[in-house]
Amino acid sequence: MSDAQVLLVMSNVPDNASAQALARTLVEAKLVACVNILPGVQSVYRWQGQIEQANEVTLLIKTTPQHYAQLQRVLVDAHPYDVPEVIALPVTGGYAPYLQWVVAETSSEKYA
Repeated sequence: MSDAQVLLVMSNVPDNASAQALARTLVEAKLVACVNILPGVQSVYRWQGQIEQANEVTLLIKTTPQHYAQLQRVLVDAHPYDVPEVIALPVTGGYAPYLQWVVAETSSEKYA
């Protein structure tokens, strides 16, 4: 299996309730194998000409390139922000059994 079959997608949300809801939606739809929810993130950014600072929750989302387009649509549609952060990074290495699990959990067959 090529490591490029797995993506790490990152997004920030304003609170834990949003994080939990998005994570559950994505896992239930089998668009992702796993979502890690990292609370307590401080973000400093420019928005509409102003420097902003906010406490956020980061989502680390594991999926495959085949599911990315639909994952992005679902995430953007359900996200509370007008312009949500959605960044996909290719996984170029990792523990092969874990990467295989990500692929299996997002396939149409449970353990392909």
